[in-house]
Amino acid sequence: MKIAYLSTFYPFRGGIAQFNAALYRVFEKDHDIKAYTFFRQYPEMLFPGQTQFVIDGDTADKVPSERILDSINPLGYYRAAKKIKSFNPELLITKFWMPFFAPSLGTVAKQLKSDTINISILDNVMPHEKRPGDLKLTKFFLNQNHGYIVMSDAVKEDLLKFIPDAKVEFHTHPLYNHFGESIPVNQARDILNIPFDKKVILFFGFIRSYKGLDVLIEAFKDLPEEYYLVIAGEVYGSFKEYQNLIDKYNLNDRVGTHIRYISDSEVPKFFSAADVCVLPYKTATQSGIVGISYHFNLPVIVTDVGGLKEMIEPHNTGVIVPESNNEKIRDAILNYFNANLRENLTNNIMKYKEMASWESMAKTIINLYHKLL
Repeated sequence: MKIAYLSTFYPFRGGIAQFNAALYRVFEKDHDIKAYTFFRQYPEMLFPGQTQFVIDGDTADKVPSERILDSINPLGYYRAAKKIKSFNPELLITKFWMPFFAPSLGTVAKQLKSDTINISILDNVMPHEKRPGDLKLTKFFLNQNHGYIVMSDAVKEDLLKFIPDAKVEFHTHPLYNHFGESIPVNQARDILNIPFDKKVILFFGFIRSYKGLDVLIEAFKDLPEEYYLVIAGEVYGSFKEYQNLIDKYNLNDRVGTHIRYISDSEVPKFFSAADVCVLPYKTATQSGIVGISYHFNLPVIVTDVGGLKEMIEPHNTGVIVPESNNEKIRDAILNYFNANLRENLTNNIMKYKEMASWESMAKTIINLYHKLL
């Protein structure tokens, strides 16, 4: 069929673009698909990171997308819709992760709704960091779609609060497969200047307040000397509050900080150097970081928020902490190492990887399309 996929694609970078590229590559094998993206995604003054775009060192998939949508120009929404209409798609796929994009994506979807089946992949329905008007914007966007794909029960529950009779299908977050292979642990630690004999904990990804890095540092301060924490990712805002905690507890010799955007080519060394990846999130839906960790057969310790539990519990691929609490996270880390859980959890990850494929995600979307006809 003819599929229009409107979301973030190359030359933009980050997890959303990576997700869309992986799914696009599956669809292009059997369908006539066109990727459409933003020519302005975020205004520079509103973007909290260093850059929205792929830079040297990124191994981004250069999906051939057309840059047609300006997120903050309402007149441009209609031009973008007209452009997509000219392709005459049978299916429009969007990906929704925050209310900021509801006006642009929602308006385009509304213009196509009478002639095209609209399906949205929902990362979030309720945003992690709430702002006035979020509920109205989200409701507007959701109402422009015929069907929805969710990757956690938490998101499904939020969706049903807006649309009780929503046509929705669940699929677990597929695992990323473009980061390459692991490298020997000592080689990775040598590159990152980590002592070979340490028990290495990894915090990876964009650093935002809801992700609980402050709680992890508070937990880490009570761990023995043989533990080492690696913090890797671009900070949204300032790293000062976290550095203040590191200084306060005299942890600089036991904490390695890499506070910048981590390019895809660098990812293997961080996950290869680690013994476990910790996600101490205060709120969440699902997380692409779990998928990256699984790609490298690295178990995770996560808090029981949003849909994180669903990515762990049925498959016994990690450890679940009841809440984002420094004492509980500390105890979970100690138990992980003292009980030698890694081998068993890694074996379960390898089994899980066989079912969490992009091909399966694409099939779920196509099956939903046929149900909506």
